[in-house]
Amino acid sequence: MNPFEMVAIIVVSVMIATVLKARYGHSRRETEGDLSRQDQAETLRLRDEVKQLKERIHVLERIAVEKEDTLSREIEQLRDR
Repeated sequence: MNPFEMVAIIVVSVMIATVLKARYGHSRRETEGDLSRQDQAETLRLRDEVKQLKERIHVLERIAVEKEDTLSREIEQLRDR
């Protein structure tokens, strides 16, 4: 068998495999669906975590601003004396 016949056999084999895969369906779609469900669950978990972190940052900013305001008020009171 010469190399050209071998290449032709390989090409025909790949074409037949592609046609069979397309006709009978490949379970890749099902596994992608499972991954997307896992990704959706992970996305929801991460969104909740980001929401909690934003709330914490908001509280910390409020505390920092309150302390700054309190400090400036105390300084102004000392100047008024």
